Amino acid sequence: MAPPTSLVDLAANETLLTANTTISSNGQPAKPLPTPTEPQLAELDASLLQTTLTTNPRPYAQPREWGRADVTTDHWVTASWTEETGWAAPQLRPYTRMDLWPTASCLHYATECFEGLKAYRGHDGKLRLFRPARNTARMLVSSKRIACPSFPPSQLESLIMTLLATDGPKWLPTPGTFMYIRPTMIGTGHALGVRKPAEAMLFIIMTLFPVLDGPMRLLASSSSTIRAWPGGFGYAKVGANYGPSLLAQASAKAAGFDQVLWLFGEDASVTEAGASNFFVLLRDATTSRLQLITAPLDDKIILDGVTRRSILELARERLGSEMDVVERRYTMGELATAHAEGRFVEAFAAGTAFFIAPVTAISWRGEEMALEDSEQSYTHRVKRWLREIMYGDIEHEWGVVVPEMGFEEGPKLEETEVARVEAEIKKLMGKREWARAWERVKAEELGETQIC
Repeated sequence: MAPPTSLVDLAANETLLTANTTISSNGQPAKPLPTPTEPQLAELDASLLQTTLTTNPRPYAQPREWGRADVTTDHWVTASWTEETGWAAPQLRPYTRMDLWPTASCLHYATECFEGLKAYRGHDGKLRLFRPARNTARMLVSSKRIACPSFPPSQLESLIMTLLATDGPKWLPTPGTFMYIRPTMIGTGHALGVRKPAEAMLFIIMTLFPVLDGPMRLLASSSSTIRAWPGGFGYAKVGANYGPSLLAQASAKAAGFDQVLWLFGEDASVTEAGASNFFVLLRDATTSRLQLITAPLDDKIILDGVTRRSILELARERLGSEMDVVERRYTMGELATAHAEGRFVEAFAAGTAFFIAPVTAISWRGEEMALEDSEQSYTHRVKRWLREIMYGDIEHEWGVVVPEMGFEEGPKLEETEVARVEAEIKKLMGKREWARAWERVKAEELGETQIC
């Protein structure tokens, strides 16, 4: 089965071929029109990375409640792009606020996509990423889907590894722990207009993150609430997939559930659990053979999750004699029947944030299906196998070791000197020239054309 990226590429090639073909007088295709020569734009190039290390390190803090505490690391990576010149040299610099024009494309037209992956401090002391090439390739697919610029995925991977090599030693010191990495692409720019972004920004941040892989209870969505649809953008990791789902998620939380089990269509086809892929383990009604089932990718509703893909590959390799591993459409009615007949064995959600979370209950149309969660389950077996790779307990090509550099923390700033500079800045801010001068400074910092 072709992954979504190949479907997108095929569609693009067909469109270009049609657009560049004329029809002769006899109705037959004539020679293709010559393709206009386009200016050569600079590619994203990690070898051009410019590094400025912080002189004011952030305090190390353990993650608290998810979504309510800023525990980002000392540095981030940024790179700007324009349609005239392409990619500027990326920068690794101290983490700070972002400077955006109110007219930025991402604020109005949802030109925003991102990735999520984790770094792991192995039990052997080494720092690892888990299949990062899969994440960077998927981010390219997402960026194209929202008309943001393309980039070589290998260059994004290199930038991620450099940032991790810099901040990892300080922020991920303890074996058996992990840290979350968020590469993001946004459309920026100075002017409103429903069009392909003329400017964009790529950035990478890292943050400490709580463990979220405990058991969960799911509330099946109603027929009036849809997360994604065939031919849409459910397969891309874009912000527009998430914001509209938050109201339903809040309602599920208020009703005592952890996430929404997203259904689609009149037959209530099962798609995803919250922002995660979803798996069920059923016994066949005729043969009693186990089937590990998850929804397919072919209609572009489902995200091609890295954890999802890894589970499928490991299950086919190690559990093929015990079960069939199947990607197919299945419905809530099928699950309800299997549960009533004692054939619904297990269910779990799978993704980067929640890793592999066993599902202990599913509520649908007022009826609740209870499921067992046992350490001896297949869910926990697959979970252990992946953990062994992530934390270096076994050698595996999916665990990519990152050489560490760290950074020297400079002398602590004198608080009296900071206060003196603060007073000078406030004095300057009172001058009429301040706003224009400040915009020029920011434009130079961001590599923008001055608009003053």
